[in-house]
Amino acid sequence: MLEEVRIQGLGVIDDAVLELSPGLTVVTGETGAGKTMVVTGLGLLFGGRADPQRVRPGAPRAVVEGRVTVPGDGRVASRVLEAGGDIDDDVLILTRAVSAEGRSRATLGGRSAPVSLLAYLADDLVAVHGQSDQQRLLRAERQRSSLDRFAGPELARELKRYAAAYRRHREVSVELEEIVQRARERAQEADLLRFGVEEIEAAQPQPGEDAELLAEETRLAHADSLRVAATTAHEALAGDPASDVEVDVVGLLSAARQAVTSVREHDARLGAIGDRLDEASYIITDAATELASYGESVDADPARLAAVQERRALLTQLSRKYGETADDVLAWAENAAKRLGELDGDDERIDALRAEADELHGRLEESATELTRIRGEAAERFGAAVTEELTALAMPHARVSVRIQTGAEFGPHGRDDVELLLAPHPSSPPLPLHKGASGGELSRVMLAIEVVFAGADPVPTFVFDEVDAGVGGKAAVEIGRRLARLAQRAQVIVVTHLPQVAAFADAHLVVEKSTDGLVTESGVVRLDRAGRVRELSRMLAGLEDSELGRAHAEELLTNADPERAYPAA
Repeated sequence: MLEEVRIQGLGVIDDAVLELSPGLTVVTGETGAGKTMVVTGLGLLFGGRADPQRVRPGAPRAVVEGRVTVPGDGRVASRVLEAGGDIDDDVLILTRAVSAEGRSRATLGGRSAPVSLLAYLADDLVAVHGQSDQQRLLRAERQRSSLDRFAGPELARELKRYAAAYRRHREVSVELEEIVQRARERAQEADLLRFGVEEIEAAQPQPGEDAELLAEETRLAHADSLRVAATTAHEALAGDPASDVEVDVVGLLSAARQAVTSVREHDARLGAIGDRLDEASYIITDAATELASYGESVDADPARLAAVQERRALLTQLSRKYGETADDVLAWAENAAKRLGELDGDDERIDALRAEADELHGRLEESATELTRIRGEAAERFGAAVTEELTALAMPHARVSVRIQTGAEFGPHGRDDVELLLAPHPSSPPLPLHKGASGGELSRVMLAIEVVFAGADPVPTFVFDEVDAGVGGKAAVEIGRRLARLAQRAQVIVVTHLPQVAAFADAHLVVEKSTDGLVTESGVVRLDRAGRVRELSRMLAGLEDSELGRAHAEELLTNADPERAYPAA
């Protein structure tokens, strides 16, 4: 709810603070005191149109700041946090400034925000009903959602079933449309994948084959050099059998071993060296043997080299298309085969999706028809209830009805377009609310609607201006009673000039201009019981100290006491 509103530089208001309460708060004051500027300020605060002519002459700008309590886990809090704003202990600070040149600026939780975001959040925070302010229930979507809540749990259950079928139907339709529209693209994709898979299957690459072939090609290409190197190294280690010269590593090591072995028993250190010579002799002998074997195995094979090079060229061609290595090529082929299976199964998928879409369409048809029936019954109850309320609000000949037009297309909430209609006189045709009533009548119609919708519509704060225009006497009492009834479920703020309405308030604020004609910070006063008696007496008789007026004011307050949402206030 709204906790506090500060208005600066707006109309006759210089700087005024309104401390607001739960229940019904009325704002009264002399004609021209600036009461309507309160509603104008609230309209600005919640995204209303900025009119620079409303800026007080001489002031650079008009500024409206509001403190609003919001649930920390609610939609408003979530949207504020998304926009980068802050909420401190469930309190949200809103600010709207309008310069004398017409520039408008808004802040939300301490962060600059577009005015449109204030208007968006207003749908969940406040309903302003005034001659020139936004009227939430005039929007078709709000009328439909409010009627749905008024219809109760039966419609809620059916709407939940419908919404589940609608979401699935949309998913199936989108997938089906995508598959059908992309048939040519999928066929081209399948041809390319199939060609690639067949090309890879024909080549039959093996895991790691490209690395193995590269090593073999290198070995075959350098066979002569490898054989010469092995033979030369073998002769250096073990000597050349065809030569009489016995200068080789094995011979030299053997001589060294014999020299050490003959005397090793005389010194342990020399014995250790002898062991190392033995080890070296074994290693060199093994290396010489392996070199001899390697040299004999190396053979230049031009035919094999050509075959390896041809195979590598084939694998290189595949790697340019499908992957850097043979393993990558094989992985591509595996994935391509899976994708081919998916593409080849599209015809079956299309048939399955079409069958599911037909079944869902039947469910939607059945559920939408049921929604229309429930809404129709709720509309009859709603129209009768609002019409009855209007009779007590000095509009005895007015009739409110609900027009439900059922279209051919399914939407998120069914096929129904809901519109509230008003016939102000028996001979008048039913027209949309904003066309069927004057400003004052529209406020009373909105009050009747909000009273009937109370509990079904979750908006926490209602603001009414001109709701009592053109009425008095018993009708005024009934307006006050209905405002009090609405205040049992929500915060209600009313600008009024009728004492019969003001008597039902839980909190009474009076706007007073100072001697220079401005409303200052001290110009908005919250009245106690005695103050209310004086103000009601002024509103009744024009005299605050009239005994008859005070007695009448006491009577109005006493009669209204049982109706108040917060009797102890």
